[in-house]
Amino acid sequence: MTAVPGRATPGTVPGAAALAAFGVSERALELLTRLTRFMEERIYPSEAAVQAETDRGDRWAHLELLEDLKRAAQAQGLWNLFLPPSSDPQGRFGAGLSNLDYAPLAEQMGRVWWAPEVFNCSAPDTGNMEVLARYGSPEQQEQWLVPLLNGEIHSGFCMTEPEVASSDATNIQASIRREGDEYVINGRKWWTSGAGDPRCRVAIFMGRTDPDAERWRQQSMILVPLDAPGVTRERMLTVFGYDDAPHGHAEFSFQDVRVPASNLILGEGRGFEIAQGRLGPGRIHHCMRLIGQAERALELMVARAAERTAFGKPLAAHQHVRELIAQSRMEIDQARLLTLQAAQMMDTVGNKAARGEIAAIKVVAPNVALKVIDRAIQVYGGAGVSQDTPLAQMYAQARTLRLADGPDIVHTETVAKAELARQGIDLRAGRGGQA
Repeated sequence: MTAVPGRATPGTVPGAAALAAFGVSERALELLTRLTRFMEERIYPSEAAVQAETDRGDRWAHLELLEDLKRAAQAQGLWNLFLPPSSDPQGRFGAGLSNLDYAPLAEQMGRVWWAPEVFNCSAPDTGNMEVLARYGSPEQQEQWLVPLLNGEIHSGFCMTEPEVASSDATNIQASIRREGDEYVINGRKWWTSGAGDPRCRVAIFMGRTDPDAERWRQQSMILVPLDAPGVTRERMLTVFGYDDAPHGHAEFSFQDVRVPASNLILGEGRGFEIAQGRLGPGRIHHCMRLIGQAERALELMVARAAERTAFGKPLAAHQHVRELIAQSRMEIDQARLLTLQAAQMMDTVGNKAARGEIAAIKVVAPNVALKVIDRAIQVYGGAGVSQDTPLAQMYAQARTLRLADGPDIVHTETVAKAELARQGIDLRAGRGGQA
């Protein structure tokens, strides 16, 4: 990607003055100022160099430039910002920020797709670290969580399967079978993000331990080292042609893979319990980052509209373009407020009670980001779909997030059921009768 001409001053968060009134702490606002400065001074100027370094050599090798940026971020205390007190009540692992405090920080990181890794806040590592902090045994934490927190290794999350509709996670067919002091694992998984990096050493694997148990107690989660015999990385997947190197998304096969029984997380039949604890924060983190992408797309749109002339006047002087800008500003601000509300509820009433708000923003944020990015592409014309701006890749990522961590329709159903219940409608009563 070449330098983007005419970019507005990056790193600003419209509505930042309202964050304190919303309840964002002074500490988080101070971190936001430092993080924004780091983005301006180190991340944006490195975009072209990171892309060039990726294209020059082994696309799946870790980049020394990213390692330099990580060391700088860690030295400035901009590291492991994501882990909330609900998952780390003793403050042993993370920065102790609430979900609400983390929201504006994640928004800033999301403006550049690889930036969260610089701060050790990238998916799926954040979700996996939260699982290990919340549910892992002391031994599992020592073996896997500590290296992840230090940024020494990466991890994957193996849930989705190519043979079944994984939007209904009860369809998962992979097996986890106990044999003595070991579990034997068989199955095929795909869309394991982060698995392109050679430092992706371990995956959290979801599979059936008891196919005869109650529907929601059939599944378990277990830690699988990716260098274990029988684990094969079959291929890397692309997203609208992008391979997202050096991060990437892989398809794996697991054939008679044996791991110690102590690798099981929390206990047999508790996979869905863990999934709900993991996917709530993971979903809202995606939404936070998407707000940042939408903000950046709007900045690019405004810059292009100001510097380009068509039919005798700047694009910004055309009413239609101004309408695109106005709609984008209003929609981003609405999505941000919904994100902050969901984060605040996670902090105050818990992830389970906030599931309706999490589901709502998981639908809204990708769709808003898509609309804003699409408008920016339209204002840029041919340059918008080329490698000369980040817009095309941003569009691909935002579109993917209408599927990742549950498709739109599943989250829409969650919102609808909550609203029906709120108004006293019990679908189990038949034909939508009242309870």
